[in-house]
Amino acid sequence: MSHAAVLFLALLLDAALGEPRWLWARWPHPAVLMGRLIQRAEDRLNQGAARRLKGALLALALVLLGLVLGGAIAALGWLPQVLVAAMLLAQRSLVDHVRTVADGLRMSLTDGRRAVARIVGRDTAPMDGPAVARAAIESAAENASDGVIAPAFWFLVAGLPGLLIYKLVNTADSMIGHRTPRHEDFGWASARLDDVLNLLPARLTALLIALVAGQLPRWQEIAADARRHRSPNAGWPEAVMARALDTALSGPRAYHGQMKDFPFIHPQGDRAPGPQRIEATCTRLWQIWAVFLAGTALLAIL
Repeated sequence: MSHAAVLFLALLLDAALGEPRWLWARWPHPAVLMGRLIQRAEDRLNQGAARRLKGALLALALVLLGLVLGGAIAALGWLPQVLVAAMLLAQRSLVDHVRTVADGLRMSLTDGRRAVARIVGRDTAPMDGPAVARAAIESAAENASDGVIAPAFWFLVAGLPGLLIYKLVNTADSMIGHRTPRHEDFGWASARLDDVLNLLPARLTALLIALVAGQLPRWQEIAADARRHRSPNAGWPEAVMARALDTALSGPRAYHGQMKDFPFIHPQGDRAPGPQRIEATCTRLWQIWAVFLAGTALLAIL
């Protein structure tokens, strides 16, 4: 069975089941196991001299692990590949988590903050309602790439090894790829490799959003905003989602009690979005998923 055919089934399975609580309450999710592995490696290696070299060796080890483990599972046939790929795609769970923020905001600001804290790394205590909504929309746009399109893209390119390599590196980046005194050297290689692996998928995600939202004629404006973003990749889906919803995204936010004065993306857009704008974001997520699914089906047939 081709990579595209396996991915088509995995996309459907993930959309149908998401992350069943009855399963992951009993067994650790593969992403959790990846996180534990990376944390154990950091505890042992991120100390003393030559931290950048040690971090580079960890990134290389993660690539080799994904290559070997993915190849071993692929050798078992198409069904194990479908199951593992579905576990590591995050369309259904992403939409569910984002929609929970809208539901929380409708109840109270406190519930909205509590819900958005599960999907963003910034400080949520100082947020007002619009800031909660913007954070949810930004997370949805970025994770549409990181959690769905990018792993699916690398599965199409290199099968299950490609998907596992991407997920391992992306998990490492989220854990140690920070510009902090502790992680700046040790996480450098993982962060740069993650940037490379997301280079095409982030722009593909932006293209899909622009396609379903009728924003292709504004691509030059989207590109200009994306280049103003602090991330070389996350700015692309955020910039086009901002225009798709006519909402200003990014902007100032706090991390660890320190306010960061990031520029707004699409600054002329609405700066006071609410739950309805989050729901519109979820609709866009399903639309781009459907277009990508259709493209995968076409590749499977060819």
